[in-house]
Amino acid sequence: MPWNSQGGGNSGGPWGQGPWGEGPKRPSGGGTPPDLDELLRKGQEKLRDVFGGGSGGRGGSGQSGKMVALLIVAVLAVIWGLNSFYRVQPDEAGVVLRFGKYNRTTGPGLHFALWPIETVERPKVAKENKLSFGSTDDESLMLAGDQNIVDIKFTVLWRIRDPEDYLFNVREPELLARMVAESAMREVVGRTPAEEIRTRGRVQVQEEVRDLIQKTLDAYKAGIQVTSVQLEKADPPRQVIDAFEEVQRAEQNQDQFIREAERYRNRILGEARGRAAQIVEQAKAYKAKVVAEAKGEAARFLQVLKEYRKAPDVTRRRLYLETMERIMSRARKFILDGEKASGVLPFLPLNEAGQGTSRPISNAPARPVMRPVTPGEGGQP
Repeated sequence: MPWNSQGGGNSGGPWGQGPWGEGPKRPSGGGTPPDLDELLRKGQEKLRDVFGGGSGGRGGSGQSGKMVALLIVAVLAVIWGLNSFYRVQPDEAGVVLRFGKYNRTTGPGLHFALWPIETVERPKVAKENKLSFGSTDDESLMLAGDQNIVDIKFTVLWRIRDPEDYLFNVREPELLARMVAESAMREVVGRTPAEEIRTRGRVQVQEEVRDLIQKTLDAYKAGIQVTSVQLEKADPPRQVIDAFEEVQRAEQNQDQFIREAERYRNRILGEARGRAAQIVEQAKAYKAKVVAEAKGEAARFLQVLKEYRKAPDVTRRRLYLETMERIMSRARKFILDGEKASGVLPFLPLNEAGQGTSRPISNAPARPVMRPVTPGEGGQP
């Protein structure tokens, strides 16, 4: 037993007093030192009160010990169950590690892993991550293939393709993807003219950069899939943007003038081709007309020749009459009365000669003057 439990509350030793007739000196803080046996006893009593055990006796102490052990086992079982069962979200993949080594991959849902032998990593495989470039001059300024500087701003979208490769092959996959993307963009820009990057070659540059990034990441087995590369800006540096805009406006005016000249050329050529085609068609029509008339005349002549061979006299007279009919139908006719024609004076056609007629003046005797005859004159009906 402890020394302070013998001889009363004031006895400090076997004589009950100190060397000077006083009890032992107590600490300055007051009170006696704690009794370890007393503390253990009180703790056991409290446990028995909690679990319904009796007071005193070895049977009560053994039962309380079993209850404490069961409580500890239950707590450990709860902790083990909470760490062994895990849930994988729809956008995640469960990567199970056994003793720190890859064991299997699980899909979305509730799963079991034997903790602490197995642990679980849950990377977000469906999430699309974004890397932005061009916020600083060190990232944005790049040298093009024609030795011009281009201010580039672009973004890269990627996601996890293989969780095992993503977790174990590369220590910092996102940092690797960033470094590879910047290097790929500088390589593609370095072999492409600046004007092509700014205008018609933007889509081609995006595709080349995406393919180059994916090829490099696959070589590292990073487990990353590059979904797209978007070239947001490809402009000259800020220091020369005004001069570049002037050059752009001059080039646009040049293109406008060239297009106007080509349009005028096309219009003139179209009109010329149209007129040429029209002349050719008219010539073809005239040719067809002349050929048809010649064939008609030839066929008519053959018909006349055929009839002439059958009856030469009749045909000759008919031709004569038809010819005279055709000539006389266009001539001006005068009728002379035989009894009164003796008083008609002959005259030369001086008026016709003065008007430039093509008929020469011959030495033939002068013809008599003729005048039109009205009906009823000279006994004519």
